[in-house]
Amino acid sequence: MKNSFAFLALAACCCIVTAQTAPGRSLGQDLYLPIYSHIWHGDVNKSGQPAKTLVSVSVSVRNTDPVLPIRVLSAQYFDTDGKRLREYVPTPKVIGPFGTLELFVPRSDDAGGSGANFLIVWKADKPASPPIVEGFHADLSMARSIAFTSMARPLPTE
Repeated sequence: MKNSFAFLALAACCCIVTAQTAPGRSLGQDLYLPIYSHIWHGDVNKSGQPAKTLVSVSVSVRNTDPVLPIRVLSAQYFDTDGKRLREYVPTPKVIGPFGTLELFVPRSDDAGGSGANFLIVWKADKPASPPIVEGFHADLSMARSIAFTSMARPLPTE
């Protein structure tokens, strides 16, 4: 019984600690999303390199505003060295209330490297709830599966 109570108390504290306050409304942001076209893992081999596993990435831009649309003006993809590789949104895309824009980096595209990233620019005509932007990385092969997420963060404005 004592152990059950201790577990419940610990669980309640964890929930309190992880609760988030809603971000303020905004007319737009530049968002930095770290992604990985491959991950290094395991031991270093005879040539001095760890094992490399390619992953696909689903980028999800979710409009969290229940009333207002937002516009994604740009989604630029950069490699580990900061070189711009591709623009994923060549023309602005409107995301309706509670809608989602999905972008995809295939597993076969490892040009980004383990330090790849997106710069995603969004705007709104009226102050809107900022979107949630995530990268879902996966390699779901038969032998083993890897899946993890990364979250975007706003870049400072001047």
